[in-house]
Amino acid sequence: MSGASLSRNPEWWRGAVLYQIYPRSFQDSTGSGTGDLRGITKRLDHVASLGVDAIWLSPFFTSPMADMGYDVADYCDVDPSFGTLDDFDALVARAHELGLKVMIDQVLSHSSDQHEWFKQSRSSRDNDKADWYVWADPLPDGSPPNNWLSIFGGPAWEWDGVRGQYYLHNFLIGQPDLNLHNPDVQQALLDSVRFWLERGVDGFRLDVCNFYFHDRSLRSNPPRPQTIERSRYTNPYGMQLHIHDKTQPENLEFLRRFRALLEEYPDRASVGEIGAEERSLDVVAEYTEGKDKLHMSYTFDLLSDGGTPAGIAAAIDKFEEAVNDGWVCWALSNHDVPRHVSRWLRDGDDRARVARLAACLLLSLRGSVCVYQGEELGLEQVDVPFERLQDPEGKRFWPAHKGRDGCRTPMPWEEGAVQAGFSIVEPWLPLGPDHYAQAVDRQGAADSVLNHYRQMLAFRKAHPFLATGDIRVREVNEDLLAFERIGDERLLMVFNMGCEAVRFQIPENGTLLQLPGFSDVASTGGALDLPARSAACIRLG
Repeated sequence: MSGASLSRNPEWWRGAVLYQIYPRSFQDSTGSGTGDLRGITKRLDHVASLGVDAIWLSPFFTSPMADMGYDVADYCDVDPSFGTLDDFDALVARAHELGLKVMIDQVLSHSSDQHEWFKQSRSSRDNDKADWYVWADPLPDGSPPNNWLSIFGGPAWEWDGVRGQYYLHNFLIGQPDLNLHNPDVQQALLDSVRFWLERGVDGFRLDVCNFYFHDRSLRSNPPRPQTIERSRYTNPYGMQLHIHDKTQPENLEFLRRFRALLEEYPDRASVGEIGAEERSLDVVAEYTEGKDKLHMSYTFDLLSDGGTPAGIAAAIDKFEEAVNDGWVCWALSNHDVPRHVSRWLRDGDDRARVARLAACLLLSLRGSVCVYQGEELGLEQVDVPFERLQDPEGKRFWPAHKGRDGCRTPMPWEEGAVQAGFSIVEPWLPLGPDHYAQAVDRQGAADSVLNHYRQMLAFRKAHPFLATGDIRVREVNEDLLAFERIGDERLLMVFNMGCEAVRFQIPENGTLLQLPGFSDVASTGGALDLPARSAACIRLG
């Protein structure tokens, strides 16, 4: 399918499968040890071969890389470590040739402290950008203005001696929060979005999009009701109910402005990251309903799940109950959480079988889907030693929390090549020692995890109502999950997520439709015999 034919579908995003690329770890084309835009372009044939609809690129903008690019110093340029604007244009052109849409990250809640906006803002209290960030006077005793906490540990306020005030940073000290209550800030951010729209991008992933606004009165957050001992928290951030430092009502109006800008360009789309500990799917509903805000959004409901039938069923039911005309994008892994194969594995498990089971589940859900690079190879989390850590979160909370580097390690392309074909030098993070054997060039067998993803993506496209049709959970217990998909036909998707074989009674009007990767599922005596960690499909009617 050509890029031109894709562009004729204004709702291409509804039910689409996005492939997330973490640029630092995808392909190094320069021998620097870090991935870059030319490297991505070189490997786009692999992505297209999966049968996905779009790529999502994590940040590649100019940045000091304190948080690996999520600290932006220039919203309208490429960091030299990743290449140039010409390299980006070439990437977009090649992706479109292959029929792939291109979505890029937008980090609009905060910038780097190296951004020229912040340098000017901190220089005085009366310059043109004095109110572009969130500044506040200290309390009489010199302490911060309230009790808000940073996700990376400690207070969310940092003292600046030049202005004699604190500035807000929900993340690193080097990531000051922009003041979106200021309409000039909103316009500047929207102008940067327009810059990339003019370069041909097809959509945006909005980082922490419910963090854009803060309570103007700077009210302190209340404590979270104590359900576990405070000493068991790795990060004190979880001890508060975050009702004043994010998810404010003003967010909705800004998202309407953002959507109005996208509507000026044909067939553009947006997906928002919702980081809401409380009522996350309610926030998804608020942010995606009405066709005037986000096109779709995702939460951490399945990104933190351990592969339990009850947890997955609850997420499905909560979404269907909370969201009317809104839209969700499901994911099992991304650059911020441990890889789901490692989260789901139990003693004695077959890694490849768990990876196939997860793919069957994810690609059977109603909604859009995001696949994270390496997921299609069945990669596990890498145990990165402390001395190799790059992630500030891991350095801050080690050893209780090892951070996010274990899911960000380089992509293995060729088992026998130096650094598995990712680079010719030692990469910025070590490759997983087991990842060489899972390299792309080793997965040509019919029963490989890679081919299973291709087959399941083809199965999803052959039954398009899997993406957009109704979904109803029919059975759930400790080991088994079954949900019905309803559209042009009715399919009952059945998953044995346990480590022992189970027997499942086939409805009277049902016939087994074999799923890729699970030929050992048998139908005998009107029932399914499901081996451990397997999936099946029953056609009803």
